[in-house]
Amino acid sequence: MLTILSLGAGVQSSTLALMAAKGEIKPMPDCAIFADTGAEPQGVYDYLDWLEKQLPFPVHRVMEGKGLKVKLNKSIKENTFAPIPFFSESDKESGGLLRRHCTADYKITPIRKKIRELLGLKKGERAGKEVRVIQYIGISTDEASRMKPSRDKWIESRWPLIDKRISRFQCMAWIKANGFPVPAKSACTFCPYHDDALWRDMKINDPKSFSEAVEMDNSLRDFRTSKNNKVYLHRSRQPLAEVDFRNAEDAGQTRLDGFDEECEGMCGL
Repeated sequence: MLTILSLGAGVQSSTLALMAAKGEIKPMPDCAIFADTGAEPQGVYDYLDWLEKQLPFPVHRVMEGKGLKVKLNKSIKENTFAPIPFFSESDKESGGLLRRHCTADYKITPIRKKIRELLGLKKGERAGKEVRVIQYIGISTDEASRMKPSRDKWIESRWPLIDKRISRFQCMAWIKANGFPVPAKSACTFCPYHDDALWRDMKINDPKSFSEAVEMDNSLRDFRTSKNNKVYLHRSRQPLAEVDFRNAEDAGQTRLDGFDEECEGMCGL
């Protein structure tokens, strides 16, 4: 039986990994697997470098092809399918022009391939129907709706944070209480699922990543098929560089709850 931890280097999965390292999650993982999209902010990679040194089990970094960023640039240049659900001018009701395959293709698939490799399975070899792998997934109580069983019968998904009834905020509190640095936000810099709070935070605190997102957003209007149906990263269907992300605090109002704003993310585990 192989126990692995799906590591996104975000708040929840990092908490899960550090808890396992301290013996608070059992059995301890045999390893963690980080699926690199090639499009994370530099802060995520820096945190992952630090995290690896804290864990008593290895972290395997995997990537599908050359990564999502390279794939997207190639798709724009060649006018071929891109797996990201951009916002389009002609489809305001559903909000997306393209089907969403990025999580499946660049997160789930490379992790699954690595698990098969660790089990010693050859290409095309069946793993069987008996459970051979326990997979820890860092979903907290406030994201319980994202819990889904593995599509492979030989992999059993487990959610230790759910079992311990731990929320995202409690993960952050646990990290701080143990003297660890809080992870950077884990998500592709050009993810259309970013809300305005995250875009604002990126623009202020990570201008390099925001600049990369703006560059990617501008290039989206080069799709030949979208000449009369332009696509955008932001749901307002405006160029990202022109969106006003100012909030009440910027206008001089004070937050009353005392909590830091944290993006819940779609894949920032």
